[in-house]
Amino acid sequence: MTVSGQPTWRHSVFRPCIDLHGGLVKQIVGGTLSDTQPEGLRTNFVANESAGKFAELYKKHNLRGGHVIKLGGGNDEAAREALKAWPDALHIGGGINEENAVKWIEDGAEKVIVTSYLFPSAKFSLQRLQSLCNLVGKERLVVDVSCRNRGDKWIVAMNKWQDLTDMEVNKESLDLLSQYCSEFLIHAADVEGLCQGIDQDLVQRLGEWVTIPTTYAGGAKDISDLELVNKLSGGKVDLTYGSSLDIFGGIKVRFMDLVEYNNAVASEQC
Repeated sequence: MTVSGQPTWRHSVFRPCIDLHGGLVKQIVGGTLSDTQPEGLRTNFVANESAGKFAELYKKHNLRGGHVIKLGGGNDEAAREALKAWPDALHIGGGINEENAVKWIEDGAEKVIVTSYLFPSAKFSLQRLQSLCNLVGKERLVVDVSCRNRGDKWIVAMNKWQDLTDMEVNKESLDLLSQYCSEFLIHAADVEGLCQGIDQDLVQRLGEWVTIPTTYAGGAKDISDLELVNKLSGGKVDLTYGSSLDIFGGIKVRFMDLVEYNNAVASEQC
């Protein structure tokens, strides 16, 4: 039995990522991305391997539903290489709009991820969301509600997390968005790339609010964070690891340990 697309019992799992900047696979401190002050960018890792190689690695271990995020221009070729390596398995985000969404699906994306296009002049447009949903279909659409913490609230951030929008992340907004998409992706931009721990309050709230599959990214630093996210969210939220992961130059978390974790969860659910 399922409720609003979510199984009645599930366990949080690891979801992989490929972050692209300047055509290369990188791990970046999310809060340092800036068009006006590019010299302030803090990069934790630049891969020697191509985006396609990472996609092949995820395919080898059946890690479906990973997100490929284009951080700025110059990343289309690398993104298409990843999609070609594992067609109809990865989600693509970064600059997605009504003009290019269908083409990205034709190029091999399982789903397209949208944020900034939904917020012209940083104001939410329900019409744009509805139009994009009608264009690609609800099951092909992921809404990225990546956010920044402001007081006791989380505000959706767009344009590489530089600009705050008029939307607060809460049950009301997520219920509205979930009518038109099949998944949420949420980067906690304030802790992204810092390897200093997840935003536990946000993860717990997401567990209370979401009714569709949701992936959280930001701050994961230990394999135990998977069990923490599972506990806080009631198994409703999956977790992405970035800079702490050995395949991205990190020393805190082994990729193969996460693969084994996912396999163990899958065995329990059989």
